[in-house]
Parts: sequence; structure tokens; C-alpha cells
Amino acid sequence: MTAFTNNVKTAILLGAMFALIMGIGALVGGYSGLAIAFIIALVMNFGAFFYSDKIAIASMHGQPADPRVHGDIITMVERLAKNANLPMPRVFVCPQQAPNAFATGRSPSKAAVAVTQGALNLLTYDELEGVMAHELAHVKNRDTLTSTIAATIAGAISFLAWMVMWQRDIHPLIKIGLWLLAPIAAGIIQMAISRSREFVADHDGAQIAGSPHGLISALQKLEAQAARVPLQGETPAQNHMFIVQPLSPTKALANMFRTHPQTADRVAKLRQMA
Repeated sequence: MTAFTNNVKTAILLGAMFALIMGIGALVGGYSGLAIAFIIALVMNFGAFFYSDKIAIASMHGQPADPRVHGDIITMVERLAKNANLPMPRVFVCPQQAPNAFATGRSPSKAAVAVTQGALNLLTYDELEGVMAHELAHVKNRDTLTSTIAATIAGAISFLAWMVMWQRDIHPLIKIGLWLLAPIAAGIIQMAISRSREFVADHDGAQIAGSPHGLISALQKLEAQAARVPLQGETPAQNHMFIVQPLSPTKALANMFRTHPQTADRVAKLRQMA
């Protein structure tokens, strides 16, 4: 029920983004202004979508998992991929000591999962299994595509808000309000979509692993370390792809733009499954 509810929430949030962009587009100049904004945003995100795996892995200095050193991890991922009815993804190990993991790739056939050396040092086998199952759930649910759609719409909204400033027949206060508030509203919705996808990946990952217990324990350990050990190589634009948010914000305003739910909320929902 949790996964279904969050899938519905994702659809509603995407609908809200569409409604926002349609409203601003009508102010700017109807379908022509809307089309221009969409084309520009699509071009901006095209490369990120088709080359997301290469960009993410390169930025984290990931190296293919060595069967001689990481044979257990490769075997684990292969088994979990079969559980999820997915093709075997490429497996990478990143040198960072900050414990974290991520999945990337535009489709299951192009997918890759990566884990940092810090996570390998910190987590037990069962905990790592929960983490890898969570990442495979992202692959199965094509969350890279969802995040790209959200980013494209958010980019178009920001561009349309800028275009509003050049319209002569709109009240100056409305112009300034849209210019300031529309990108913020789009960003808040975009982050809410990211959080809803994390809940779904937690739920589905626990099913892939066969138990939520490993993921529960892993999330608690990873959250405790994330605030203490900075993750080298990542950028704020990549935060959504990690299993826990690097350098998690604590202030209420910053929490509006969190790419991940609070870990305590994630753990509570996983315990309901147990």
C-alpha cells in the first residue's frame, strides 16, 4: 500500500508541475512560449539523461568491481537482480570514505549500481544487501526517467518565469512574484517527487531483498555517518541519486528542498513492513 500511495503521490506532483507550467505559459504567450521553454529545458536535460551513468560514475571516480576483491558483492547483486527480474547491472566501487551508494542509467539494460568504499567498510553483508536491493528498485522503477522529466519541467518553469519579466501587459508586481516564486515552487515539487521515489524504492527494495531489516540497519548507520563525513565528488544536482542525502540539511526551510525523506520516517515505514 505504501508503494502504491507514493506512486499516486508522484503522479499528482508531476501533474502539479504541469499545471504550474501551463499557467505560466498562458501568461507568457500561450503555446508558443510554452513550446520554446520545453525545447530549451529538454535540450538542457537530454545529455544528462542519455549519459547519466557515465557522468555520475566519472564524477565519483568509480571503478568496475574487481571479481577477485569484490566477488561477494557481484554475486549478491546478480542474485538480487534475478529476484527483481532485472538484467545484471554493471557494478562499481567508488573510493570515497563517506558511506553511500547510488544507481544510475536510463534503462534497466543500461543500469549501473555503485557503492563507496566507506559503505563497504561500514556495512555488514545483510545491510549491504538491503542497500543494493534499494538501488535495484530505483532501476526497476525507472526513477532516472522520472527525475529527468521533473528536472525538465522545472527548468522550463524557470525559463518561463524569466520570460514573464519581458511581457509588457503584465503588472510589475505579478512579474516579480512569478520570477521569484515560480522556480521555488517548481523546486519544492521536484524535491517532493524525489522523496516519494525514495519511499517506493525502500518498499520495493525490501521485497527484493526478502526482508526490510538489512535496509533499516543500513539507513541508520549511513545517516549517522553522512553528517560527519563529506562525500567528495558529488554535486547538489546529484543528491537525489544517493541512498542517503549527503550532508543532510537540518533547518526547516532547507528540509523543504530535501531530496530524501527524513531517515526516521523511512525506517518507520520499513518497520511496518516487518
